[in-house]
Amino acid sequence: MKKLFPVYHINSIKDDTPLHEEVTAAPFASYLSLHPHFLYPHRHSFYHILLFTSGSGSHTIDFQQFTIQPGQIYFMSPGQVHTWNFSSQADGYVINFSAHFFHSFLRDANYLEQFPFFRGAADQSVINLSPTIAQQVSIAFELVIAEVNTNNHYTQDMICALLTRIFITVARETSGATDKAPNPNHTQLANFKKLVNLHFAEKKLPKEYAELLHITPGQLNNICNELLGKPAGDIIKDRIMLEAKRMLVNAGITIAEIAWQLGFSDNSYFSKYFKKNTGATPDEFRRSLHS
Repeated sequence: MKKLFPVYHINSIKDDTPLHEEVTAAPFASYLSLHPHFLYPHRHSFYHILLFTSGSGSHTIDFQQFTIQPGQIYFMSPGQVHTWNFSSQADGYVINFSAHFFHSFLRDANYLEQFPFFRGAADQSVINLSPTIAQQVSIAFELVIAEVNTNNHYTQDMICALLTRIFITVARETSGATDKAPNPNHTQLANFKKLVNLHFAEKKLPKEYAELLHITPGQLNNICNELLGKPAGDIIKDRIMLEAKRMLVNAGITIAEIAWQLGFSDNSYFSKYFKKNTGATPDEFRRSLHS
């Protein structure tokens, strides 16, 4: 494992062609040959989508491991920790794009968040597609790759339209053919999670988020228990622990620095908090990453 935990930006992986600065697309085998360092743990500041058409092994997103198989697609949001471990040569298609690239097309900064696979939860980010849907999505990936390598009129709009087609096709596959009427509680939960992502370092109590949502702490807990089977406090704790684990991968950051960045005024309290929720101290968890 590398000593430092890198963060890659879209402009650091695109080729020399200045056609489309905020999107890349390529067959996966050639992409990996150009970026072999991506086999090591890293994170992106952009959205990342990969469809496997062949290969085996595993990939890990935010410390959750998934078995690779053909017809599997996964979606990564900015900030998630990611690595691959292949046991046979893998191929497929990969698309990377910045948030600005897509938002500038729709003028809706929240559009991607309606899809469960773009909400930053690893267990919702990996989807095994049926052969029919996998074929449809493969065609869309190939069309995106073709567009990325051209500079025709409306090329960027076409890329965004094809991406939208992929998102909707996969969302229909996972949610079923019939859509239920929007549930207000789902909207409140989505808003709660968004606020937690923004404020977990300084706001650690459910009542602080309930106030921002203009509901009572009891209502917030009821929503979380109904839809997720756990109280609001656990959602906040899980987000803090996820970020702590992400930061502990970086051997260049001290435990004290991590505690401070996560809003813990006392390093000892952070260590106790971490051990209570993982069964290991921060140092023990960090050492386990190298074992």
